[in-house]
Amino acid sequence: MKTIPEIVNFFNDEEAYIFTEDQPVFTYADLNRQIDWTKDFFHKNHIQKTDTIAIVCENGPVMATSFLATASNCCAAPLNPSYTASEFDFYLEDLKPKALIVKEDSSSPVIEVAKRKKIKIFNLLVNNIDPSGKFSLRSKNENISNTINQNDIIIPDDIALILHTSGTTSKPKMVPLTHLNLCTSAKNIVQTLNLDRSDKCINIMPLFHIHGIVGLLLSSLFSGGNIFTSPGFNALKFFSWLKVFSPTWYSAVPTMHQAILTRANRNSEIIEETKLRFIRSSSAPLPSMTMKEIEKIFHCPVIESYGMTEASHQMTSNHLPPGNRKAIKVGFAAGPKVSVIDDSHKILENGKIGEIIIRGKNVTKGYLNNSQANKDSFINGWFRTGDQGFYDEEGFLQITGRIKEIINKGGEKISPLEIDDAIMQHESVFQGITFPIVHAKLGEEVAAAIVLKNDHQLTAQELKEFLSKILISYKIPQTIVFLDEIPKGKTGKLQRIGLAKKLGLEK
Repeated sequence: MKTIPEIVNFFNDEEAYIFTEDQPVFTYADLNRQIDWTKDFFHKNHIQKTDTIAIVCENGPVMATSFLATASNCCAAPLNPSYTASEFDFYLEDLKPKALIVKEDSSSPVIEVAKRKKIKIFNLLVNNIDPSGKFSLRSKNENISNTINQNDIIIPDDIALILHTSGTTSKPKMVPLTHLNLCTSAKNIVQTLNLDRSDKCINIMPLFHIHGIVGLLLSSLFSGGNIFTSPGFNALKFFSWLKVFSPTWYSAVPTMHQAILTRANRNSEIIEETKLRFIRSSSAPLPSMTMKEIEKIFHCPVIESYGMTEASHQMTSNHLPPGNRKAIKVGFAAGPKVSVIDDSHKILENGKIGEIIIRGKNVTKGYLNNSQANKDSFINGWFRTGDQGFYDEEGFLQITGRIKEIINKGGEKISPLEIDDAIMQHESVFQGITFPIVHAKLGEEVAAAIVLKNDHQLTAQELKEFLSKILISYKIPQTIVFLDEIPKGKTGKLQRIGLAKKLGLEK
């Protein structure tokens, strides 16, 4: 199965696929019919398989099925519905989509932006008595054609999805991912986690992000399993979802896991009745204490993996029992080949720190309309992740940080992830992130932003004394700020780059 339509068709006779709180189940057969209906609608509206269609829709079953139906017929570009008008203006200008899919009753600023750019608008309609995920589209465009292009058969090398990189320090880059990229990654995840038709997944990740799209949605499809598509992460509702849908697994970013932990004690009865086979964490480093707390409370293993958009998500993963897993390690290659190189591009042996590189069928062939980025990012067929790390003596990969985030204190290269993990070991710390601030003599100094647990108190000096027992002196943050909340990105990841400026610590 190398295309999304092939996956759906393979499980066409299976009973369940998407389910939600208050609507009938949407089956694989329903999804097949939705894909065919969408194909007919697209053809009548002159949409070819090489065209891009932007999707702006809130998380939930319709977001899942509109993405799948679109990607099965052309190229889908899901966008964060929370973007501002100026952000939508940038992304639509970059993508140049042939059309935009948006709910008919939406008040999103994307509508006016699309009208200004003369982009076709397909209004998405939902009937709440229909199975969850069923939708129809309506176009106000004239010149509807009934001509069907017989050459629009989807093949593995067709682009199914375009996502942008985060663009924290530069203009976001467009990442095209083919059906082969996506289906290869979904298959890798299924094999890594031993997923099958009996598995039930709760998706709390946004479906405009590679983690949600491939790590949960497509991997569930590839296994023939069930997926509950939540309206978005909500720590208050999470435990009721556990109770009602009794999932066998879920996957999230560390900040979501931490928010869930804050409400675990008051939901102990639900936790005791859960049937979670494992819990997965990806898209950002998972602190070792958070991992230990999750396993202690939920009585199941936490499987940390390492992924990125350019790799269609998963690159490495820890193993399920009886295999090995280690805290602050992201495991073994789980699909693509993964190596570590030095500055001269020589592959390093275990224990040596360098840049992590990857190659495989799940890896994009290059960014769109960005020859310089492609020149910088590929070496002899390998993709440069921009992450620094090393393999330990047992072959576990450990990430020491983004190369751009490594703190250079007077020539000493410091991994912020190492300090993050040490900070999180303090019993009063809920969240902590290390970042550089400018220093007149050393170039950069170590700083940290801290959020304390409820009803806990801690001073900067007390934290420094605690860290002095774990870290060498030059790694201890000299500036520590306590916050009610650490700034997060669109997908819930703590924002390290540019944090000093956001906090007013840098002019």
